[in-house]
Amino acid sequence: MASQRYPVILKVSERLGDPARVRSAPRMHQFSAATSRVKLPAAARASGLPALADGSGLCVAALNGAPGVHSARWAGPDKDFAPAMARVQREMAAAADRRAWFVAALCLAWPDSHTETFVGRVHGQATWPPRGDKGFGYDPMFLPGGTGKTFGELDPAEKHAVSHRARAFAQLLMACFVASKSSEKS
Repeated sequence: MASQRYPVILKVSERLGDPARVRSAPRMHQFSAATSRVKLPAAARASGLPALADGSGLCVAALNGAPGVHSARWAGPDKDFAPAMARVQREMAAAADRRAWFVAALCLAWPDSHTETFVGRVHGQATWPPRGDKGFGYDPMFLPGGTGKTFGELDPAEKHAVSHRARAFAQLLMACFVASKSSEKS
């Protein structure tokens, strides 16, 4: 896996159990599954190993899904999410619709150029003012449905149990590893 975002590298390392398999890489200008399906197979063929790209973002209904794939851009070059969260709040203004969702998309390419995409979502609402100092990015202003706490207030294990990235990884694991182990036993 290649990612510029250190928290993502840590999460994937925890899941894979081998930090040597996860590396930092230059960030693409915009994540898109279509772009990944073009670029990742080349990386997988060159390395002879599967290649994984991820992208995630906060989508706000009152902002027509923004910031979405541009979530990191809203934080500016210093990746300061306090002004980004303030911008979301300012652009929402007095909107009654506070619905929001986090989306994570994983694209996996195999050395034979086959690709698979997995999308995880968690629905909730944008809240203001931000609450909590855990997590990163927009976590302090996102209140996932049914928890009563923002992602910024949840302990890492609590967040992982309901997160968009965990849901996408669960799909990947079921499709690529659990299914292949079942067929090996047959």
